[in-house]
Amino acid sequence: MELDGKVAVIYGGGGHIGGAVARAFAREGATVHLAGRTQATLDKVANEIGAHTAIVDAFDEASVDAFVDAVVAQSGRIDISFNAVTIENRQGTRLVELSLVDVEGPAHQIITTQFITARAAARHMVPQGSGVILTFGGRYGINPLRDYMTGGHLHPMGGYPTALAAQAVLANQLAMELGPHGVRVVGIETSGVPETMPDQVREFMEPGLANLNMLKSPETLGDVANAAVWVCSDRAGHITGTKINVTGGNTAD
Repeated sequence: MELDGKVAVIYGGGGHIGGAVARAFAREGATVHLAGRTQATLDKVANEIGAHTAIVDAFDEASVDAFVDAVVAQSGRIDISFNAVTIENRQGTRLVELSLVDVEGPAHQIITTQFITARAAARHMVPQGSGVILTFGGRYGINPLRDYMTGGHLHPMGGYPTALAAQAVLANQLAMELGPHGVRVVGIETSGVPETMPDQVREFMEPGLANLNMLKSPETLGDVANAAVWVCSDRAGHITGTKINVTGGNTAD
């Protein structure tokens, strides 16, 4: 098994992405600790795979630090930290028509949660000389995120692209500083996973997403989970400071 003996923490572990990755990690032999705000959603995943759960506010330093310290006290180490927490974002309005809070808010949220969860993990990974910090954020980087069509009209993406760019820069900086200590930092990039969308949104989004990429089919939760397993395994031991492109060619690197 690819992750046999490894200890993983997943923030947003009761959500679509976090749950899919948790199931894949457990299948490959990892001990999984799920963190989130809602016990019922965490339990739904945990009961399937035998994972540990904890109520954690991934935007609060004290809550995250206490959670990670408890994981290490219980399992002896931490090998993987994956943050799949959802951020708030107002879409459908052009940037120039948004308030400063609408634009700045997503970036503030994503930097807050990604930084404090990465820092908490790194404090334990650095002394042990190994570990993987994994981020997720859709199509992120310095390139603009194209608007998509809803009902024949462009649907602007709000402050989300700016937030993703901020996350990418943070991840790459962490990768450079933590690399000498054996800690890798990698992102997973998607163009939108229809399975995570409400039915009414998925109905009109799925064909469009498929049409935009080279493979002419949208990525699935399984695609994301399989990529996460591989990049967190020893087989990807020399990959850091980059993103794994699971967009099916929507983004050509």
